[in-house]
Amino acid sequence: MALNGPQPEACSSHSQSPLLEHSTVAGAQDHEGLPAKRATSGGWRSAYFIIGSEVGERSAYSGIEANLINYLTGPLGQSTAMAAKNVNTWFGTTTLLPLLGAFVADSYMGRFRTILIASLLYILALGLLTMSATLSTLNPLDFQQTQKIMPSSPSQLQVILFFLSLYLVAVAESGHKPCTQAFGADQFDGKDPKESKAKSSYFNWLNFSLSIGLSVGAVTLSYIQDNLNWVLGFGIPCIILVVALLIFLAGTKTYRYSTVRREENYAFARISKVFVKAARNWRLSSSSENAIEEGVQGTLSHQCSPQFKFLNKALLGPKFSEEGGKASSIDEVEEAKAILRLFPIWSTCLIYATVLAHSSTFFIKQGTTMDRSIRAGFYLPSASLKSIIPITSVLFIPIYDLVFVPIATIFTRNPSGITMLQRVGIGMFMSTISMAIAALVEMK
Repeated sequence: MALNGPQPEACSSHSQSPLLEHSTVAGAQDHEGLPAKRATSGGWRSAYFIIGSEVGERSAYSGIEANLINYLTGPLGQSTAMAAKNVNTWFGTTTLLPLLGAFVADSYMGRFRTILIASLLYILALGLLTMSATLSTLNPLDFQQTQKIMPSSPSQLQVILFFLSLYLVAVAESGHKPCTQAFGADQFDGKDPKESKAKSSYFNWLNFSLSIGLSVGAVTLSYIQDNLNWVLGFGIPCIILVVALLIFLAGTKTYRYSTVRREENYAFARISKVFVKAARNWRLSSSSENAIEEGVQGTLSHQCSPQFKFLNKALLGPKFSEEGGKASSIDEVEEAKAILRLFPIWSTCLIYATVLAHSSTFFIKQGTTMDRSIRAGFYLPSASLKSIIPITSVLFIPIYDLVFVPIATIFTRNPSGITMLQRVGIGMFMSTISMAIAALVEMK
């Protein structure tokens, strides 16, 4: 079964037959390595499997992440400050590692194989996490109801096994998180008007479904962890992930697999080379710089952006460079410039990251001090309060799409209502307000 790499013979026939070209998808092949047929592959028939798999993965992840701080302060006996530090360190690791996972997938393994291997590693990690929980002697029901019973000191084996499995989850996330959603997008041909519209709808329904998965995982699994035991609380996510993997594999014969040549898919490598070549050509003679300027102002003026002109030095080849080597293309230089333009957004979003970190740490610990009894003997888990975030998304996504966007379009003439940058800015402003309200509550 060929899941990656184009088949030369198939591709040549694909380019020669107009009928075949119309019925197949350019740049994609099926599970047998043949050109992917539009009528029998990809589209929603494949997206359903990917969305179902993602819902299961997000439910399992939420069951671990939502109540993690209570496990650290409970069975592992850590202080709130130390537990918050460990949660934030792990959360930061799971956020940054997907950069590496995406590079490995795009450059070497392909998205399908990366998802498959990451899922198997994920299941192994959750199995080890469940095993570490069996070493705990704390009765979670007593701890939940009295908040006074302190756990016995955990063994060194339990602590090592727990953190080993926890960071294995982070490694598995690095391959699963960036590839699954992108692989789902690969099932829609952006050049086809009908599939392009369906692709936009796919992301909306994907986020909608993921929010439901996160809510269900946070509520049900945290209740099991607090009121039954942590072995079940960690074991059930492991089972959920096995089911999610089976759902993903069930769609293997319907998927479209990208046939983009690997050397064309090295995003990180291409961008890195631009910076390296620009640095090597940093000290140029005036004649070399004039050559760049003349090229940009001439035939290349419609392709080169005026920002970050120092990267244009990567356009120089062996004729001007003392180091020699092949010059970067204009597209590669523009890609590097696009990355630099993202840095202001990334840097300002760091503030939002601090807000998001509180939802998994101090907000949950604050919830343990609240009266969460719904009826006699039934306590709402403090970690379930985090489900308010995805539930809010579930409620407001339809309102945003069906009410806000049509009204905003009347004033802005923008089909999306407002720009993406405006959406980010409004979200950051609202997060600032939420933290201000939280601070006022804490003062009282």
